[in-house]
Amino acid sequence: MATDLHTLTAPTFIRALTALSKILDKGRAFAAESGMPEQELLDARLIEDMGDLVSQVQRVSDSAKGCMVRLGEQENVVMEDNEASFDDLQARIAKTIDFVKSVPAEAINGREDAPVVLKFPNGEFTFTGRDYVLGFVLPNFYFHVTTAYDILRMKGVPIGKRDYLGGI
Repeated sequence: MATDLHTLTAPTFIRALTALSKILDKGRAFAAESGMPEQELLDARLIEDMGDLVSQVQRVSDSAKGCMVRLGEQENVVMEDNEASFDDLQARIAKTIDFVKSVPAEAINGREDAPVVLKFPNGEFTFTGRDYVLGFVLPNFYFHVTTAYDILRMKGVPIGKRDYLGGI
């Protein structure tokens, strides 16, 4: 039985990216209301060896668009990783959502057994399309969404599980 990879990816990415956008709006509002410089939130990290809030949003975006590029055999949408403000992060999220929406289901469905190769400086990993989505992309995507959420919570932003889940 085939796995509907598009249903497992595109709507999931769009929902979580939309929720992340709203969470960032709440972070910005919190900074304004509390007198906290926005940069304090943007530079915040859970621990020294983890990426800051900006980096987490960039990795969320990269996970979603990378999946669509690799599985759907699409041209990569280059993003420079030069975001420095909440506006920049919102623009990146919007661009990512637009790209995810542009990839037709037919480009992804049926690629459950197609090889997906990830190349890293210390080697490469080969997955089937299904294993790539279920064992790499979705866990990585949610790791970074969760970390962005956790950074804002740690800094006092009044967000909760419903915000994370997208208002469910």
